[in-house]
Amino acid sequence: MGWMIVRVRGTVHARRDIVRTLEHLHLRRANHATVVPETPPFRGMITAIQGYVTWGEVDPATVGRLLAERGETVDGQRLAPTLPPEVGSKDLPELARAVATGGLPSARQLKPLFRLKAPRGGWRSTKKPFALGGALGYRGAKINELAERML
Repeated sequence: MGWMIVRVRGTVHARRDIVRTLEHLHLRRANHATVVPETPPFRGMITAIQGYVTWGEVDPATVGRLLAERGETVDGQRLAPTLPPEVGSKDLPELARAVATGGLPSARQLKPLFRLKAPRGGWRSTKKPFALGGALGYRGAKINELAERML
């Protein structure tokens, strides 16, 4: 399974290492999202930027819906129900399973981010952790509900 990371806050007055880590994850603006594999290096990156993002375990069905509605190739073209041959996968469910486990950076010829809308109903407090009624930090499988609200 992979983690979906959604950027919640901007980086005004943020330290340079936090800005650099967000750029390495391709999260350049608020409401950008990416899917990464659950590995210790990515866990360390998430720990460093936890005051600016929210994350959790993503389902392949949610990744499939994100790819269908917001997925783009490196050339900037949207993914249609039939995938372009340069993507390497024949069908969307197969690609969604591969991205859910290996992350977006592992998918060839796809942009490593999703540009999403702000969530319907808005963000809760963007200064508090999710466990205390805010929007930041780890939210587990509830990231799938957030992704649905952001499509």
